[in-house]
Amino acid sequence: MNAPGNKAKLSVQTPETFALHQNYPNPFNPVTTITFALPQAQKVELKIFSFFGPEIITRVNGVLEKGFHQVEWNGKDASGRQVASGIYLYRLEAGSFVQTRKMMLLK
Repeated sequence: MNAPGNKAKLSVQTPETFALHQNYPNPFNPVTTITFALPQAQKVELKIFSFFGPEIITRVNGVLEKGFHQVEWNGKDASGRQVASGIYLYRLEAGSFVQTRKMMLLK
């Protein structure tokens, strides 16, 4: 217990490096969560592509504060249409950091 007049200090963690984590759940239906870490405020793009290359949707396009972030994807394209079951790629670009991971949508 703290003595009178002492305030508890909260520790807020800031990531030390850029990171793009594996989505969860994976495989997913109907929604998945993509998490990533930014050690500094940065212009960020998070895009989802079909396994064969065409872009499906942009989920993030703008400046985000440093810290841990999460974005959901509901398996729909930019027009709001449900995409087919299959393997999809998601790519995070933040400055010179670029990383791509795979995910699987099962219906």
